[in-house]
Amino acid sequence: MNHSQKAFVLHSRPYRENQQFVDLLTEFEGKVSALVFVGQSKRSIKKGLLQPFLPIEVMLKDSGKIKTINQVDSRGKSLSLVKHSLYSAFYVNELLIRLLSEQITCQALFNQYHLTITALAQGQPIAPELRNFELALLTELGLSFDFSPVFEHSAAYFIYQAEEGFLPVYDASGQLNKVVYFNGKHLKTIAQQVFYGTKLTVTEMAEIELTYKLLMRQVINQLLGDQPLNSRRLFVQR
Repeated sequence: MNHSQKAFVLHSRPYRENQQFVDLLTEFEGKVSALVFVGQSKRSIKKGLLQPFLPIEVMLKDSGKIKTINQVDSRGKSLSLVKHSLYSAFYVNELLIRLLSEQITCQALFNQYHLTITALAQGQPIAPELRNFELALLTELGLSFDFSPVFEHSAAYFIYQAEEGFLPVYDASGQLNKVVYFNGKHLKTIAQQVFYGTKLTVTEMAEIELTYKLLMRQVINQLLGDQPLNSRRLFVQR
């Protein structure tokens, strides 16, 4: 039975004449690729609504192997994103396109996505918002950090390996093969922030946020494989 649901456009691309393929993040079906007829007019209502960062409501129909968008309505104003907030939102969209499987319900992740892009549009500090989203995405993918070794070992530094988690490093004098060493105190603070909502002080913020960013980047890069994210180039180019 078809039903309407909240959604956001992640990406769209032309298909045949007057048609588009649209990648959506939906409330009930997760990531969905669907075909939509947008018409010939440059002022097509559907084309105007099927834009990133605009809350919409869609009605999807199963048409054989391909879903189609039968109806689309606005659920609010388009979120205004500029400069680094916009690049960050593109990064979030690209992560979902690259890493999320099709048609798997992920309502918690949908809600976090809405919170993240809303916060970015409001000019909230970018780093904490991106880390919260990345953590929600990793949780949806069945990945989670076990920070217990950080508290169990007295090592000043740790490395992170996908299959083994955090491993203590007692001699960090030689960084072989460009292995990233994570400060143990920083990891403890990150764990307290993740699990207990502990707020960071201004003096703690910069170094610990860098550690958190590098940790997330290592894990996400392993998931992405050899294909880097296009959205990261936006930060470099500008």
